[in-house]
Amino acid sequence: MLGTGPWAHRTHAPALAAHAGSEFAGVWGRRPEAAAELAQKYGVKVYEDPDELFADCDVVAFALPPDVQAPLAVRAAAAGRHLLLDKPVATTPQDARAVADAVARHQVASVVFLTLRFAEPTAGWVEEQAARTGWFTAAAHWLGAVFPPDGTPSAYADSPWRKAKGGLWDVGPHALSVLIPILGDVTGVSAARGPSDVVQLALRHASGAASTAVLSLGAPQAAAGVGLELRGSAGVHELPGWSDVPGAYGRALDALLTAARTGVPDPRGAEFGARLTEILAQAEAQLPT
Repeated sequence: MLGTGPWAHRTHAPALAAHAGSEFAGVWGRRPEAAAELAQKYGVKVYEDPDELFADCDVVAFALPPDVQAPLAVRAAAAGRHLLLDKPVATTPQDARAVADAVARHQVASVVFLTLRFAEPTAGWVEEQAARTGWFTAAAHWLGAVFPPDGTPSAYADSPWRKAKGGLWDVGPHALSVLIPILGDVTGVSAARGPSDVVQLALRHASGAASTAVLSLGAPQAAAGVGLELRGSAGVHELPGWSDVPGAYGRALDALLTAARTGVPDPRGAEFGARLTEILAQAEAQLPT
């Protein structure tokens, strides 16, 4: 595993340690003392150089900021290692494309950990809705209280990239990861800013459906929440709640191992991650600076 922040402590490391089909081999981090602490907790090796970790492992799990993740993912793929990536893969289309191209060129497997696509019951719900036709519209919101105006910031508030890029890039991938498999690829996007960190996306999809997504990390604590509603000939269907994020991460690793063993790319892999980055970059370019 590469990375030692709160997400690594809360999700990646416990899920890797608990996974029955793999061995958690070691940790590398940009802060050696943090890597040593995490490695000691799980009884694994601490690495001083990521290339040494690549040499010892079959799969590399990433818990790093996106623009640190991308070049290291390219190096890991070049070393023949399969990639369990975090979202967003990168914050520029060029860097995300470099990861996807490296995966294809070196014929390694990849999966991007998009929580709603691996957590249950949301993952099953997405597959069920994707099998239906006649969707007319959808409305999604992911309003996080990472930087709330009325309370204590969350454990993720010390993340410089989240402060710089906001909810569009942090939680936007989650909303898109559900909308796209159900309604089709995004063929048009417009974006507008609201109060605080709010970004509203208006999306057109390949199916002809229209959707919206309201995204923020700066919601008041009483207003925070996640939801997605679909409307069409099948009626009105709402995204169910979910929990057990480490369990979802374990299922993402299962999917990666299946792709590695079968040679069949997972639809939630680096190519999909690159597409998400393209859409988010299109939206960001429309926002006032």
